[in-house]
Amino acid sequence: MTTPRYFEDFTAGQELDLGSIEVSRDDIIEFATEFDPQDFHVSDEGGKASMLGGLAASGWHTASIVMRLLATNLFNKSSGRGSPGVSRLKWKHPVFPGDVLSASAQILDTKDLRSKPLLGMVFIKITAVNQNDTEVIEWENPVLFEKQEAGE
Repeated sequence: MTTPRYFEDFTAGQELDLGSIEVSRDDIIEFATEFDPQDFHVSDEGGKASMLGGLAASGWHTASIVMRLLATNLFNKSSGRGSPGVSRLKWKHPVFPGDVLSASAQILDTKDLRSKPLLGMVFIKITAVNQNDTEVIEWENPVLFEKQEAGE
């Protein structure tokens, strides 16, 4: 196992690659059937009849896919202790079957917390693009990380 990332390991301007994943037609329909059963997410016909022009993933599915990459490739390898919420979320382009999403995190800022001296806040911007380098989603949120001395 690699050494986990602590609060001190993050600096403003830093870019972190979160990996990529392919989105399948079956995954789109399965997610939407359970969580967002709108016609353009659950059937090819519904997608074609919509302004999207074809079956498209729910925005919540897109966010969940990117969250998986974020958790697997950053949070689960760090001293992350959760987030107080998402500050901003934008769905920028539909995700279609066969799209390959690649995600990254940009560190916007860091802040020591006087009220919790063993933790720091890292402000991150998450983006994902498809195989054509078209941005599909973007969000910003603060995340709590333990400081190095807390993990020793």
